[in-house]
Amino acid sequence: VQLQASGGGLVQPGGSLRLSCAASGFRLEGHHVGWFRQAPGKEREGVSCINHNDADIYTADSVKGRFTISRDKAKNATTLQMNSLKPEDTAVYCCAATEYSDYAIELSFAYDVWGQGTLVTVSS
Repeated sequence: VQLQASGGGLVQPGGSLRLSCAASGFRLEGHHVGWFRQAPGKEREGVSCINHNDADIYTADSVKGRFTISRDKAKNATTLQMNSLKPEDTAVYCCAATEYSDYAIELSFAYDVWGQGTLVTVSS
């Protein structure tokens, strides 16, 4: 059971990146999936999360209107489309999944499967 995050890199302010979180060993369908980020010296925060049946999507206020989470069922993956990137979006981005949780989907301790991080750097 693994998650593999990819798609990070260096981008100029105003640019876009598309992160992918691919699952192996299990199907992401029917799981809560969340994208989290952690900037140097800051706590991990939920960026955008989608619940198991896609009925509930959480998006942090800081990225609303710019980031979009979606599922790619054919690739057994979840993507995070990031547009209009700002320097303050610079962080290590991780994806996580859980089949069930009593906790709100934007909370990191709701998840029990984590992928490694991918670094996003927004700089001119």
